[in-house]
Amino acid sequence: MSDCKAMILGLKGHALNKEEAAFFRGEAPWGFILFARNLSEPAQISDLVDSLRDTVGGRDAPVLIDQEGGRVQRLRPPLAPNYPAAAVLGALYGADKEIGKRAAWLMSRLHAFDLMRYGINVDCLPVLDVPVAGSHNVIGDRAYGTEPEIVSVMGLEAAAGLKAGGVLPVIKHMPGHGRGMADSHHDLPVVTASRAELEAHDFVPFQAARHELMAMSAHIVFTALDADNPATTSRYVIEEIIRGHIGFDGLLMSDDISMNALKGTIAERAHAIVAGGCDMVLHCHGHMDEMQAVAAAAPVLAGKSLERVRAVEAALGKRDGAEEAAIRAEFEALIATT
Repeated sequence: MSDCKAMILGLKGHALNKEEAAFFRGEAPWGFILFARNLSEPAQISDLVDSLRDTVGGRDAPVLIDQEGGRVQRLRPPLAPNYPAAAVLGALYGADKEIGKRAAWLMSRLHAFDLMRYGINVDCLPVLDVPVAGSHNVIGDRAYGTEPEIVSVMGLEAAAGLKAGGVLPVIKHMPGHGRGMADSHHDLPVVTASRAELEAHDFVPFQAARHELMAMSAHIVFTALDADNPATTSRYVIEEIIRGHIGFDGLLMSDDISMNALKGTIAERAHAIVAGGCDMVLHCHGHMDEMQAVAAAAPVLAGKSLERVRAVEAALGKRDGAEEAAIRAEFEALIATT
């Protein structure tokens, strides 16, 4: 693990091709990420996860996925059931706080059952963004609600449910995507709210979850903090806001480096992410030329980043003895009440 590079990479299809396998063996990414394009049937997914780990010496490398529920859910029936969006759980909380909290925990515990049977051990959940009126629907119903208190409470329950099942959560998108008026997949959102407004609203759920081990950055410019750089590449935002005000000292990974909110070539983006202070560069699309550029810029893990990686690896796979059938029945009964 000590010679792994600070990057998490995707791949093109259902199986590693020879070029991908050789590249991963040579460049030693710390982890991998899967998307719907990589998933077909149970044995294929398990075999793919095993083959990815084989390329990095057989270690239990983190394998990530976005399995939120609602419209962002990579595993679909028959690979995993469809789950409701976070906003549905937030509505349950609005009607009955204890039922809402329990539903958030149960759904994440079910995600963990679904993921661990394939060897997937990291879920990019919970979404801790707090949308405001007029914001782009890229977050929308992926958020638990429009009040920081609801998002904070439900996010912590969701994270706890994943961890109970041996899957680590990635809180996102730090320090907050809720005011974005554009989709950062395509454009750079610029937020003009004051720091006081951000501290009172956007940052609150991330402060509540500051002791989690992993987080994903936001490709958003906050003019009150750094008018020139999105949070992902802003040393000021990362050091003064994320590490300082919010108090998060876990592993901070970038959102996907390929998103058009970032400027420059992939190599320039990767260098900027590393220089800004992110611990890990995320590249999702599996394009070999882009992954080569990321690998050239990503450092071998060392120092504080290496300490954070070790903390993550020590926590992976630790799970309770809950029975899936009982958890699923309880969750379905709660959802049936909506």
